[in-house]
Amino acid sequence: MIDIDRIRADTPATSRLTYLHNAGAALMPSPVVAAMKQHIDLEAEIGGYAAADREAGRLDAVYGSVARLLNAAPDEIALMENATVAWQMAFYALPFRAGDRILTAEAEYAANYVAFLQVAKRTGAVIEVVPSESSGELDVGALERMIDARVKLIAITWVPTNGGLVNPAAAIGKIARTHGIPYLLDACQAVGQMQVDVEAIGCDMLSATGRKFLRGPRGTGFLYVRRELLQQLEPPMIDHFAAPWVSRDHYQLRDDARRFETWENNYAARLGLGAAIDYTLAIGLGPIQRRCRLLADRLRNGLAAISGITIRDLGRTPGAIVSFTMEGFEADAIVTIAAAAGIVIGASDPSSTRIDAEVRALPVVVRASPHYYNTEAEIDRLIAHVAGLVSR
Repeated sequence: MIDIDRIRADTPATSRLTYLHNAGAALMPSPVVAAMKQHIDLEAEIGGYAAADREAGRLDAVYGSVARLLNAAPDEIALMENATVAWQMAFYALPFRAGDRILTAEAEYAANYVAFLQVAKRTGAVIEVVPSESSGELDVGALERMIDARVKLIAITWVPTNGGLVNPAAAIGKIARTHGIPYLLDACQAVGQMQVDVEAIGCDMLSATGRKFLRGPRGTGFLYVRRELLQQLEPPMIDHFAAPWVSRDHYQLRDDARRFETWENNYAARLGLGAAIDYTLAIGLGPIQRRCRLLADRLRNGLAAISGITIRDLGRTPGAIVSFTMEGFEADAIVTIAAAAGIVIGASDPSSTRIDAEVRALPVVVRASPHYYNTEAEIDRLIAHVAGLVSR
């Protein structure tokens, strides 16, 4: 059971806002804010270097927190500025040559796809999009049929930014493992709302952010790299933390995933990330996932019953991102009107998932993303608000 009253007490903004924009940036709980403020105060008192030295144990413990979250080992974790940097450091560390094939999904995120395009332009590698099933999920059978010796990477967004779709990450991982193909999973929208086990998924690399469903601070993220692959990868950029300068003409890459990091970091934000993960783990990802699905299903079903509303989500078991359009209203207008009523939601532009948007002829969609700290009454409030707009 989740103690909603206690959690909402830890989230003061819930007393004045119906906050349903967790796929953008969730509300941080009080322990996360306190962890960052305390470190900033300490830096002000004794200086940044001394503060980092004093808190070295707590800072190092963040790697353990991320590892527990993912069922990984601390030496397989790098702490990064955001999910995009984490994903890029992994992707650009992979060698590609002319004719190499990169397999991805229709709903791949824009930041990832433009990186594919750049590498294809530089190297002659080829990007191929795996077809989707009628449900909208990546077609695992089609993926299997596309495998050959030239496939050098499978890169998938697990939960796309523009709706509730949850791609079959573990089934994809089984294929990647069987054929020995590196598998990079963008888990930006999954981590914090779903159970994530890299061993069960079978991914070799995973990137995620702190600011979304983990309820951590902006400017935080992390990268997981399986130990067996880690030793084969040289980061696209290094400094003397990632690769100590051991002699005038030689550097030595670190043995752990911190070879993807740089020396300078925002230590207050890191401590906030660690506090957010520990807060999540204390509640439990199982209960969180069940509550997120329950609230999202309630919202999806309630909106679907309103005349003029089209639900734009895909997948057999959609997650906690509910996307929709309303006849006669632009998405941005709906977001603005809701904000004036104290309801915080967002919108997703077609350019963020261009292939999926073109295939389905999607306009800008409204995106509402409940989390475990939301109440059923808040879900019903948004439904009633949207119904009121339609009645106008």
